[in-house]
Amino acid sequence: MAHLSTGDMLRAAVAAGTEEGIKAKEVDCRGGFVLDGFPRTIEQARMLDQMLLDKGEQVSAVVELRVPDEVLEERICGRWIHKPSGRSYHVKFKPPQVSGKDDETGEALVQRPDDTAEALVKRLEGYHAQTMPVLGHYKAKVKTVDATQTPDKVWLDVQAVL
Repeated sequence: MAHLSTGDMLRAAVAAGTEEGIKAKEVDCRGGFVLDGFPRTIEQARMLDQMLLDKGEQVSAVVELRVPDEVLEERICGRWIHKPSGRSYHVKFKPPQVSGKDDETGEALVQRPDDTAEALVKRLEGYHAQTMPVLGHYKAKVKTVDATQTPDKVWLDVQAVL
């Protein structure tokens, strides 16, 4: 199995002076940083805590974007994409002009394998079993935001808790 280390890749890109490396070198994390979707397990949280502790740092806040499972089902299972272009649609929130067809090409839209109801059940089981305990691990640092609101309101609430 291949081992991919994004840290090693970024350091190599910086050292090689690639376009990505130049952009990465310009990033300044002195003001903090956000880890999106990580850690997902208690083991990952403990490793993150130790890595930060070794650098004299610690997790300062955890933002939980709370959405009920039934809302997630509506949001996720309604997504469809035009695979060649990546254009995305949603049966309720951004439907195509012709059902099942891309607005620009008329080609068929597809649903990603992990956007089906069957796949979502497994994803939610994993989330509840493995990721929810991470919130308990960081209990004193968790800030919960109601993510069923409009995107603008969610963003304002995220900014407010940070």
